[in-house]
Amino acid sequence: MTETSTAPALAGFHHFSPTVSDVEASAAWYQRVLQLDRMPVTFPHYGAEERGYAVLLADPRSGILIGLHHHEDNPGQPFRENCTGLDHISFRVAEHADLGAWAAWLDQQGVEHSGVIDTDSPIPYSVVVFRDPDNIQLELIYLAG
Repeated sequence: MTETSTAPALAGFHHFSPTVSDVEASAAWYQRVLQLDRMPVTFPHYGAEERGYAVLLADPRSGILIGLHHHEDNPGQPFRENCTGLDHISFRVAEHADLGAWAAWLDQQGVEHSGVIDTDSPIPYSVVVFRDPDNIQLELIYLAG
């Protein structure tokens, strides 16, 4: 085995896989709100194949995938970012104006959101923050430059 001084490069972001309380309701929400396509297969949950599976959704524009996981042992509690695990997921947009367009789209879909937040602390960025049906925080972010 060859030793290296640096880790191999990452090639990009592939997918996001939250555990949800109702996989069908969440799939419908993500399809409607983020305009994702449902893939015609389910994936077993690695290491607990007999107790869980994921419904896979794809964004045809960016290739981003979301695997919504169902676990038989999930008691259905809402997500809390102050527990160990995921805090939030952030999707990058190409232009600042896209944030305003997303805010308008979320309004049309009846999804509560923060509106466009512009800040320069600790670095310049702009976001729209909203939550999925399980209270998982989602962000749309624009980074200038």
